[in-house]
Amino acid sequence: MKVLYFHQHFTTPAIGGATRSYEFAQQLIERGHQVTIVCGEFAKLNLDKTGIKGIYRGEIDKIDVIQIKLPYSNSDSIAQRTCLFLKFAFIGIKIALKEDYDLLFATTTPLTAGIPGIFAKFFRKKKFVFEVRDLWPELPKALGMKNHFLLGGMSILEWLSYHSADACIGLSPGICEGITKRSQKGKKITMIPNGCDLAIFKPGKRENLKLEGIKPTDTVAVFTGAHGIANGLDSILNGAAELKKRKRDDIIFAFIGEGKMKPHLMERAKNEGLDNCRFFDPMPKVELNNVVANADIGIMALANIPAFYYGTSPNKFFDYISSGIPVLNNYPGWLADMILKSNCGIVISPDNANELAKGLIDLADDPKRMKIFGKNARKLAESSFARKDLANKFVDFIEKI
Repeated sequence: MKVLYFHQHFTTPAIGGATRSYEFAQQLIERGHQVTIVCGEFAKLNLDKTGIKGIYRGEIDKIDVIQIKLPYSNSDSIAQRTCLFLKFAFIGIKIALKEDYDLLFATTTPLTAGIPGIFAKFFRKKKFVFEVRDLWPELPKALGMKNHFLLGGMSILEWLSYHSADACIGLSPGICEGITKRSQKGKKITMIPNGCDLAIFKPGKRENLKLEGIKPTDTVAVFTGAHGIANGLDSILNGAAELKKRKRDDIIFAFIGEGKMKPHLMERAKNEGLDNCRFFDPMPKVELNNVVANADIGIMALANIPAFYYGTSPNKFFDYISSGIPVLNNYPGWLADMILKSNCGIVISPDNANELAKGLIDLADDPKRMKIFGKNARKLAESSFARKDLANKFVDFIEKI
């Protein structure tokens, strides 16, 4: 089977970032299928020029990759991103109408990734599978977007994508529920959450942590990934301020990643004397593993928005449990339920600096408890979220379609 795979933000383990699409493509290839991924310029892939301006193509680890020269940044404005997403979709339509393939698979974000699939379905009668990583327009609306034109357009596009697709994949229980509500009756829907790269993220030893300015005696709470509005990281800085009040300078936050809010967070930390907050650039997965595995605690943080509780599947959670470190989670939902059930961390109330500080102090002062949480975390990763198992589930589903 030939699969045309649309993911605007595609990246590889060598570069860093979320590599779900890379892993799934590799599993398709291992099972005997051919994969062509169409992506934007989220990552520098060093592909060859084609005869078409702004289009590059080449092979990466047996994956045929078509890259559209459309650079993306989290710091872009809504108008800039909207324009970029639509350009990618329109160029993607041309590719979908021209390439030789049997099934088109498209994954969000953005929601516009589904547009080539809609055209492929109606004009070429190709099979179309749509993967939903976030619910749109529910999440932008919850985050404060008030542009009725954009919200209305998202709602129409969401409905068209669900109804055009032969099947859908959701990454969390809330996402699957949302797809069901908006789709025709009998739609084939399965949940495949983000998973654990057990071969990359492995438990390490605390003494091997090498981050500038952090002492061997510090307790390190790491946060990895996007520093955006949705992550609500000001609440973590509030906790850092509370720790300073309690004179617990031995507990350090290590923020690793990029995003729209990072300059604000760094400036705030500087102005308020929060030297217990350290900020680091994004790094490739192998390097990131060395940091996460050798940290003490993984921080799960999101803005206190009910749509997030069951409607997200953050990669960082799976990296933390793969690395065998306890998780501190600051919002309710399916991951919070799992943390408590599996006894692999603690759950605190949203936007509660006192609970955050107390939770970290309790963990820092009880190494035995942290060790138990860490062992349970790795056990959960191995038993329920191995990337290889989830990738096989993905291929099984695709093959049935």
